[in-house]
Amino acid sequence: MTSATRLALSICALLAAPLADAAASEPPAEAQRVLTVRRGDTLGELLAGAGVSQAEAHEAIAALRPVFPPRGLAVGQEVGLRLDPDRDNALLSLEIEPAPGRTIALRRQADRWVVEEQVIPRQRHLARIEAPIIGGVYLTLTRAGMPAPLTHSLIRALSHEVDFQRDIQPGDRIAVAFERLRAPDGDLLGHGQLLHASLTLSGRELSVWRHVESDGDSAWYHGDGRPLAGGFLRTPLDGARLTSGFGMRRHPVLGFSRRHEGLDFAAPPGTPIYAASDGVVTAARMERGYGRTVRLRHPGGVETVYAHMSRFARNLKAGDRVRQGDVIGHVGSSGMSTGPHLHYEIRIAGRAQDPARASLPAGERLRGSELASFHDRRRELTRQMAQIASGRTEIALAGD
Repeated sequence: MTSATRLALSICALLAAPLADAAASEPPAEAQRVLTVRRGDTLGELLAGAGVSQAEAHEAIAALRPVFPPRGLAVGQEVGLRLDPDRDNALLSLEIEPAPGRTIALRRQADRWVVEEQVIPRQRHLARIEAPIIGGVYLTLTRAGMPAPLTHSLIRALSHEVDFQRDIQPGDRIAVAFERLRAPDGDLLGHGQLLHASLTLSGRELSVWRHVESDGDSAWYHGDGRPLAGGFLRTPLDGARLTSGFGMRRHPVLGFSRRHEGLDFAAPPGTPIYAASDGVVTAARMERGYGRTVRLRHPGGVETVYAHMSRFARNLKAGDRVRQGDVIGHVGSSGMSTGPHLHYEIRIAGRAQDPARASLPAGERLRGSELASFHDRRRELTRQMAQIASGRTEIALAGD
């Protein structure tokens, strides 16, 4: 069952109980909505977009504040609503699932709002998938049962060192370990963190481990504590196909040869485009030839350029700070283009570099107590993965 389905069913079961002053009949089906949070969305904006009055939205947000901060929405999170279309979309109830197994429900009771919180005890399980790569990493992992969001996250992380357009060959394999979250009766509540990934690429072994640092941030490291590559994605979108390399080429529109200062990746229209590294937006605008273009400034005199977008990420503007992997736009064919694709550039001190080969700033290696903690956790996870016997896909871990 998808989270959207589970949320919709939960709205009906948990919140549709008769109220003292409510009509006996159920509200019409169109009064039930499930909204998905996009970048830049606030709860107030979501409610306004659903037709809820500003005054009622303020009341609902104020009632939720003690258990759910107004800025606590995450991209991809879902918000369930029940509205009364006969009273100008008056809000009857609202439901949010901040984390797997934790649901916050808000409902109107007479002249006040009542907040209910339901927490289902959850058990962490370690799941492991190992398979030959057939049809690409994304298809391989999702067919084997890995959630799509975790698969996207892993591909973005591995894009530091793996060129998914060139490096994957017949016979290559991948193995991943990640958390599944289950209720006491075994029902799947959701997924937790990716913990480990290993690839065998033409005989070369790549093994990386997630480490949660003392400040709460997490990142990927090699087994000796080296960070996963230099901190820039080589391919800032998923499922793309390299169609044009760096250097001299015959321009597909103009018809004559000239230097191509980036890489072109063909992808379906609307495919999300990610920030290659942490940085600041210096431009999100139409540019001659490039169409809708985003430019990011990074430390060390590095600039990345993303061109021919169909649209920018919602509310993205110059001056915004972005984190690696944030969606900054979507694939399109604006500007001088023959079809939907991303034109991606890396510039160092103003000069274009081949994104596939550019020497980029490296991250910091783990040291001291952080390195010792990393090795302890890596050894424990190795032991746990070894416990997953043949024919089993997961084992229970210590409870939360």
